[in-house]
Amino acid sequence: MVFCMQSMTPAVIVSAVLCLGATGHAAMPEVTSPKRPADPLYGPPFVTCKAWVIANEQTGEILAGENQDEQRNPASITKIMTALIVLRLAEQSPDVWNETVTFTEKADKTPGSTSAVRTGESLSVRELLYGLLLPSGNDASVAFAEHFGPRLAKEEESGYDAFIRTMCETALQLGMNQTSYRNPHGLTKEGHLTTAADMIKLTRKAMEYETFRETVSTRRHLALVKSPEGGKREITWKNTNRFLDQEGYLGVKTGTTGAAGACLVSCAERRGQRLILVVLGASSSDARYVDSRNLYRWTWNEIANDSSDE
Repeated sequence: MVFCMQSMTPAVIVSAVLCLGATGHAAMPEVTSPKRPADPLYGPPFVTCKAWVIANEQTGEILAGENQDEQRNPASITKIMTALIVLRLAEQSPDVWNETVTFTEKADKTPGSTSAVRTGESLSVRELLYGLLLPSGNDASVAFAEHFGPRLAKEEESGYDAFIRTMCETALQLGMNQTSYRNPHGLTKEGHLTTAADMIKLTRKAMEYETFRETVSTRRHLALVKSPEGGKREITWKNTNRFLDQEGYLGVKTGTTGAAGACLVSCAERRGQRLILVVLGASSSDARYVDSRNLYRWTWNEIANDSSDE
């Protein structure tokens, strides 16, 4: 198409330029997609997490959820199962709590969050449970697997592998049919998956143990570790669960990796009723707490028949 600019008025020239666009080609009309429906005024709050579920702690009844049966990376909430294996062994033989766990180089060099116990240092099983659950000790999970695995092993099976197998078998016993483990800490690995609904089943079982409840509700714990030479060193473990700073929250476990996002399993109580909430794949560490608080508040008001502001 050819225009003779000299024969065109200024208004016509401007109109032609607008029609042709910057490239000299005829401009295409803008196509807009239909608007999404307006936000509903009722129902659960908007959250950043990819999956969530909330349940009655006593009965296990699912009260509400979204994508709760979708398999996702669990990050360090894996350690609830690691702890459960230890709890069950100690239930069979209470002397287990006084056994000494010595950290190997493999445990010490485990990447990610750490209890900061060094190679060759040792401490009791009971003390190490704090190191597993408060600072989210990836190294502590490996130390537990290496310590207890040999007594769980079958022929020609390494102790570490036996511990992971026991985690998987325990998941099936609890009806966690969409869960599979590849390590005791939750660092990303193919096939290491769970669902929010399965985490309810696991957490309810772990919360049956007083030792677990006491540990996950502890905000700060001072431990003494023994060196190979016989000396002692103090370590302070602080719980990564910010909810413990607020009345009504009873703990359980945080977890974060790039693949999993920010995860949080928590337990809260009002008027004698306890709920367990699992949030998987929140957009940030801060977001998992905002998501959880909003979901708890909505549940107390709309589902759990607790509309009072205590």
